[in-house]
Amino acid sequence: MVKIGKIEKKGRNFHANTPLRPTSSSVSLSLLHAAVVIFLAVCVIFPLLCVGATPTKDDFVSVLSSSVWHGAMRNTLIECVSSTALSVLVGYLFAYAVVKADIPCKKFFALIPILHLMTPPFVGGLSFILLFGRQGFFTHRILHLDVSLYGFWGLLIAQVLCFFPIAYLMCAQTLRRINPSLEQAARAMGASKPRIALTVTIPLSLPGILSSALFIAVSVLSDFGNPMIVAGRFRVLAVEVYTQLTGWVSAGTSCVLAIVLLVPSVLLFLAQNHVMKKQNAKIATIGAKDSSLPEKKSSKPTKVVLFLFCSFFSLLVAAQFVSIVMGAFQTLWGIDTRPTLAHIASIAKFTKELKNSLLFAFAASIAGTVLASLSVFFVSRSSLRLKKYIDICAQLPAAVPGSLFGLAFSLASARVGFRNSAVLIVIAMTVYFLPFSYRIISSVFAQIKTTLDDGARALGADKLCVLKTILLPLSRGGIAASFIYDFVRGVGTLSSVIFLVSFSTPLASIRILNLAEQGEWGKSAALATVLTMLTFSVLIAGRFIISILDSKAHKKQAQT
Repeated sequence: MVKIGKIEKKGRNFHANTPLRPTSSSVSLSLLHAAVVIFLAVCVIFPLLCVGATPTKDDFVSVLSSSVWHGAMRNTLIECVSSTALSVLVGYLFAYAVVKADIPCKKFFALIPILHLMTPPFVGGLSFILLFGRQGFFTHRILHLDVSLYGFWGLLIAQVLCFFPIAYLMCAQTLRRINPSLEQAARAMGASKPRIALTVTIPLSLPGILSSALFIAVSVLSDFGNPMIVAGRFRVLAVEVYTQLTGWVSAGTSCVLAIVLLVPSVLLFLAQNHVMKKQNAKIATIGAKDSSLPEKKSSKPTKVVLFLFCSFFSLLVAAQFVSIVMGAFQTLWGIDTRPTLAHIASIAKFTKELKNSLLFAFAASIAGTVLASLSVFFVSRSSLRLKKYIDICAQLPAAVPGSLFGLAFSLASARVGFRNSAVLIVIAMTVYFLPFSYRIISSVFAQIKTTLDDGARALGADKLCVLKTILLPLSRGGIAASFIYDFVRGVGTLSSVIFLVSFSTPLASIRILNLAEQGEWGKSAALATVLTMLTFSVLIAGRFIISILDSKAHKKQAQT
């Protein structure tokens, strides 16, 4: 039994004291509950209300009647639909090749999207310029073309490479849960392989396809780094929200554009949650992939095509990392390829940026994981009030574009006169990544039987004791995963903090963006290389820690 000695001791004391009075533990639990509610109200609801209260009627009329903003809205819609469709197509084919087709190097291909997903978000846009820009490796060196892919097509390529791993993960999970006996029954009835794919495999994969499409659509709408670096004159709302406030000092216009961007994001988010609930129910009726029947081997042409397909996109992903590293050691990318250490040496000038990025991400990861753990506990394992409010507020940031959240925090801090940039950055990171931690820890708590809670309560343990001695120890793997995810994404975050940085709190991700805009590709690549290596070091160490914690949790769960 987890901490059984302490629980039994509490049980003896509980039975010995007949009058029930509020204990210090129950008071502490109430204070924690109040703290979570107040934090969500102040740091989630209040900033968004500030955005809604800032623009005037004239601001709405000006934006909604302007052909310029109509063009930006149209561009955003085209970009969202195109990037989402291609990302899902590439991700699904990649997942099908890894899960269903017996192609060579399946384990290697399965690793590529996961590694790419855990890289800082600025790597995609920066590497795209180094590979496909006017002096890019592919466009200039290999194809000898004097072309520029800045604009819609460049943004489309950059976002597909950035978001197809999300579709891969979701679709691969769905494909693995499809019982192979269903496909083999269709084959026994004489159906051809293309017909089986169209009438069995793809229909059973639709929940995963639709869920990934909705999730990617929200991510594309909120993407800031790729459009900022690659889009050029192709104006999209996520960048215009930032430009209008910083370049034109037009807070009203910026807020209206943010609200326009928020409406489809919220609708997509609600649709995504609805689809995911239906997906879980539908998959449960299909049954897990526990059949003893072997999978039918793919034909040789199918294996060749899918192998070449996976190899091509794996090469592009690998080329992104290689280009960043090579760019850090070349005198001038695309023009003077002589090796140099000058760019790496220049990192000494950016130690403050690196230190801030790591420190702020670390603090936000701890705060976000603690907040998510408490929120999940109050929603799923307590009878305290405002459970629905906590559940909604903990997931709401997932529907809010990052640039809008950064703008909201900037306006809220100005309204209350709070100017501590470091604290604002940490809070913004904490809130923006809260939904991901909340979902991770929710799934882990759901796997812990409530009978353990009931047994501990029967022995006299209060709810806070149950949280500390049962739920948190058995959830250490999920909690560690939440911390690692928040840290990795926080180190390279752009949109949610770009409004909040100051001269005293520079960040490495913002510096990389500024250097790229100034044409300092070598310094930008060097700083990106160092930050990426630090991120992967933390990721590797985190995975090692998670494996240890998971094994300990399984042992303790088996003992109970």
